[in-house]
Amino acid sequence: MDKLLKDGEVSALGKMLDDAEKVVLTCHVRPDGDAIGSTLGLALLLRKLGKEANVVTPDRPPRSLSFLPGFNEIAVFTQHDAYCRRLVEEADLIVCCDFNTPSRQDALAPLIQEAHCRKVLIDHHEKPDKCADLMISYPDMSSTCELVFRLIAALGLYGDLDIDAATCLLTGMVTDTRNFSVNCKNPDIYEVLGRLLDKGCDKNKIVRHSLNTRSFWSLKLEAYALMEKLEIFHDSRAAIITLSADDLRQFHYERGDTEGVVNRPLEIEGVISSFFLREDSDCIKISARSVDNFPVSEVCERFGGGGHRMAAGAEFHGSLEECREQVIKAVADFKKELPRPLPRLVTE
Repeated sequence: MDKLLKDGEVSALGKMLDDAEKVVLTCHVRPDGDAIGSTLGLALLLRKLGKEANVVTPDRPPRSLSFLPGFNEIAVFTQHDAYCRRLVEEADLIVCCDFNTPSRQDALAPLIQEAHCRKVLIDHHEKPDKCADLMISYPDMSSTCELVFRLIAALGLYGDLDIDAATCLLTGMVTDTRNFSVNCKNPDIYEVLGRLLDKGCDKNKIVRHSLNTRSFWSLKLEAYALMEKLEIFHDSRAAIITLSADDLRQFHYERGDTEGVVNRPLEIEGVISSFFLREDSDCIKISARSVDNFPVSEVCERFGGGGHRMAAGAEFHGSLEECREQVIKAVADFKKELPRPLPRLVTE
């Protein structure tokens, strides 16, 4: 594999891990496969090395990841506040995975940021805030799980990586790349895949559970979203799906049920960008995806969000209709970023 990591960062991380006895690993709110895979995978490895390692998440992970080893041991801040506080207060090292700014941790952020122990950030998102003693940020990585694997290998710990930890790491890579179909610019990713498969990971099982398994109501909700709420804007080659709180209640929505909905409009030939707006209790959640290098991250930055160039998100505080109108206006401002000649778009 190409040597992408900086030697100073690897050695600094190694010393921090060597010196630590109690480690808390944490991630962003509404954790996805990469967030849970990176924290659980590293936690399982650290336990094998004799450390006390615990995963603390801001809120409940999606059911689709419940097949992962160690999933039932995750401490969820919104459900076990006192227990999570004790773990953080007793920790002598906190590892922050898969987020680039404390605000991505929601109500958990003050507890993590005010902790007196040392902190390390391991992440692949652009423009990270300086929120840890050691910042390990590689936006060109496919996923935080790929970065964690490379760190493990660079630290000489590949031999200590067992099938359970490897399964967690591969899950994050599978989910963040949509089964190696996006974010795969560096061919080394397939060597990482091979090294994880060598540990005995069942990739077919990971894909089935994390990407291709869903509840009855989740499937019905997606069908409704595509049939009734999908809009296509020909001039900007954009698609927008909006789901209100009433829509979600009608289909017995549970967290994770809309995972992947934002990607579906990109299957339409000629659609360049896709925006999914979901009305949550405290904000409108914006998810954005694109093809042909269209900068949805810059669109989301207008709403205080961001992410990767072709995969980003934001939160909007206002009504769903206001959010929809402002997204339509914002994406229209980026017409110069559309590919030339414009691809043919057929919606009839």
